[in-house]
Amino acid sequence: MADSVTLSPGARIAEPARGEADHPHSPVVRFGADRPLRLDSGAVLSPFQIGYQTYGTLNAARSNAIMVCHALTADQHAANVHPVTGKPGWWETLIGPGKPIDTDRFFVISSNVLGGCLGTTGPSSTNPATGAPYGLDFPVVTIRDMVRAQSMLVEHLGIERLLAVVGGSMGGMQVLQWAASYPERVFAAMPIATAARHSAQNIAFHEVGRQAVMADPDWQGGRYLAAGTSPRRGLSVARMAAHITYMSDGSLHRKFGRRLQDRDGHTFSFDADFQVESYLRHQGEAFVDRFDANSYLYVTRAMDYFDLAAEHGGVLANAFRGTTTRFCLISFTSDWLFPTPDSRAVVHALNAAGASVSFAEIETDKGHDAFLLDEPELFAITRGFLDAAARGVGIR
Repeated sequence: MADSVTLSPGARIAEPARGEADHPHSPVVRFGADRPLRLDSGAVLSPFQIGYQTYGTLNAARSNAIMVCHALTADQHAANVHPVTGKPGWWETLIGPGKPIDTDRFFVISSNVLGGCLGTTGPSSTNPATGAPYGLDFPVVTIRDMVRAQSMLVEHLGIERLLAVVGGSMGGMQVLQWAASYPERVFAAMPIATAARHSAQNIAFHEVGRQAVMADPDWQGGRYLAAGTSPRRGLSVARMAAHITYMSDGSLHRKFGRRLQDRDGHTFSFDADFQVESYLRHQGEAFVDRFDANSYLYVTRAMDYFDLAAEHGGVLANAFRGTTTRFCLISFTSDWLFPTPDSRAVVHALNAAGASVSFAEIETDKGHDAFLLDEPELFAITRGFLDAAARGVGIR
């Protein structure tokens, strides 16, 4: 049994990330003991909840729903003001009235991933067995587990088939998993700046971030919430290191070069002499106010474990054999985190499986983060692909 509620902003705990874990500024669906979630690890999660947002209106035929899947450190607040930061939604460039994901035509669903910290059950959520935060007692989750939970949400909303599933980076991994696990429930799939498996280089970057968190004395073996501490320094460093991978050398040079930060010369100290240093420190400090450190460990690990071919005998084409889903893949020339060959490998597998697939490589110096930024070619491709999908199911 599942129930959907919108919780009042008054039910909050002082620490922002902790308060949002159990009582988010968004609707939640709670699944009781009769709807357990069986995980790839063998663990069973029950009860659990999913925090989500919707935009637009579901049509009478329930045929205009689009699931938007978020990247590593985003959440359900894709196209509304974020309740913790006060900033616009992370994909407001793409989602809204008249925008490529047009909420005048489509019913858009965005949920916080399993293991997250803004309303979907994760390590900062209260463990019903103990009354304390799960911490590291929370089971390790996978991308497939995240998609299983999203599938339960979509069913709860009364939607049998999604018009499209769209997402970039880790969100793109979820899109591929949706298409592989539930092909009959996905009419169109748009994975952006992603891959069918995480590379050794990307696993290495994630391990550096996790070790930074765990090396912080305030991490307390993952029990920092119970101890009243927070590994802010470690999580900030993890975020700084990760943020470098989201940009390109060209974009860093264009934005900062070697310009100094509010000074005429070098201080001959370890202060932030350069603008790029100040920028990274700001990114790290802002991040710790909205994201739980243990969630960072869990969600990065889910990306590391992702290998869609391994689920299908080591042959990626087998993941899509017989699919009727339409695909559109997009990569960016300056993205070295998920470079174009990663997308081409998926395209080749889809071709081998006889799937309907289109592919575009967009030239830009904005790096991996290009899918979140003002990129006109991305907007045009997204609009065209979704318009064609809408026509395919009779939506005008």
